[in-house]
Amino acid sequence: MKGSNKGVALNMDEQHGDHIEKPKTPAKMALERFLQNKLAVIGTIVLVIIVLMAVFAPLLTSQDPTKSDLMLVENKPSSEHILGTDGSGRDNFARLLYGARTSLIVGFSAMLFTLVFGIITGSLAGYYGGKVDALIMRAADLVYALPFFVLALTIISIVDEVTIGIFVIVIAFTTWPNLARIIRATFLSLREQEFILSARAIGAGDMRTIFKHFLPNALGPIVVNATLMMATMIIIESGMSFIGMGIPQPTPTWGNMISEAQNIRILRNHPEAWIPPGLLILLTVLSINFIGDGLRDAFNPQSDQR
Repeated sequence: MKGSNKGVALNMDEQHGDHIEKPKTPAKMALERFLQNKLAVIGTIVLVIIVLMAVFAPLLTSQDPTKSDLMLVENKPSSEHILGTDGSGRDNFARLLYGARTSLIVGFSAMLFTLVFGIITGSLAGYYGGKVDALIMRAADLVYALPFFVLALTIISIVDEVTIGIFVIVIAFTTWPNLARIIRATFLSLREQEFILSARAIGAGDMRTIFKHFLPNALGPIVVNATLMMATMIIIESGMSFIGMGIPQPTPTWGNMISEAQNIRILRNHPEAWIPPGLLILLTVLSINFIGDGLRDAFNPQSDQR
């Protein structure tokens, strides 16, 4: 009897012991996998620094990024103007900091608009199928059939004045089909799963089934593609601003700053005017891509983390 009592006490101690760990939640396991990806962590740190630089731009410089001074045209770097001035006498360092704000806002906003529109269209196509699917996919094919820059430039040329809001809507309108196809493919692969069939069998409505069962299981591809889309949006803004069809001057953007390099004199004699924004675009896009790769591995338990 004493031996059995000791055994019971030992089992109780094991059950209530401190060495018993609680099971990890999927979110915690995903975070651990993300932190194991060194490039993703470095990318996150770099992106946070760039975002902070944009947010605290007024504290880092007292210069007005849109103020022109014809007496200071193309000045070399000095104590007052760290990166010199551009062809209109505007401070390059101030434009670099405030340009980060514009470029990041455009990239994030365009990604958000594309995400919302792509999720709505892709969800409807994948869930309902049939005529709804055919209609949405033919619209996507139509957008795909037109070269992106030709379509975007055509829309922008029609508008009297290009604002950040209009520019974001144009980019979102011309880039949503890719995400819509991804969401549609994910929904099609989930339609015949047992938990979806069970939800329908107990009478769950369409919206409840989509938001409660479909979208949570498509979260991984959505998040990964959202991060990669933001990097693409920043490149698009920079490219279109470079050719003069993006955010108009004097609003500072990294693309507008690089467009200064079209002047052969500035290209040769003032590398401080266009190299810093080019490097920031490179660092930002690389950081976001590294984060996207890390998120892809984090949401995929079978991925190798070496």
